[in-house]
Amino acid sequence: MSISIGIGYDTHRFVENRKLIIGGVEIKNNFGLLGHSDADVLTHAIIDSILGAIAEGDIGKNFPDSDYKFKNISSLKLLDFTNRILIEKKFRINNIDSVVILDKPKISSYIDSMKKNISSVLKININALNIKATTQEGLGFIGKNLGASAQAICCVSRS
Repeated sequence: MSISIGIGYDTHRFVENRKLIIGGVEIKNNFGLLGHSDADVLTHAIIDSILGAIAEGDIGKNFPDSDYKFKNISSLKLLDFTNRILIEKKFRINNIDSVVILDKPKISSYIDSMKKNISSVLKININALNIKATTQEGLGFIGKNLGASAQAICCVSRS
């Protein structure tokens, strides 16, 4: 059996007049994340980790921000496209571990919904997906509540 691992990272800054979407869940907040799509940092990091594990480049290569068809698109749709690439290349996801980094708002009460959304799109057991949340303890741009980031690692094997 062939096993591969990929890592993913994403960051976006907060702006007014945008919804805050993380893991496909709308989170109540006065600010949202700026991006070409819905700027879902968690889903973007997971997409990049999957693409890395199957040697298919990154989110920018596959879903360029210069392409208008991806403007304001749900990142869960991008995740679905990514899953199709994974399946076409005859891989399956063993597990994903991820972390969302932001000081505010607190997102722990949304994690179960995020896991349901992402595992449903990827058609994996919810227990194969881990999502954690942490803060920057007031340090850096995240600690100053100027943005958020996420990291993910994905392990895949040939199906």
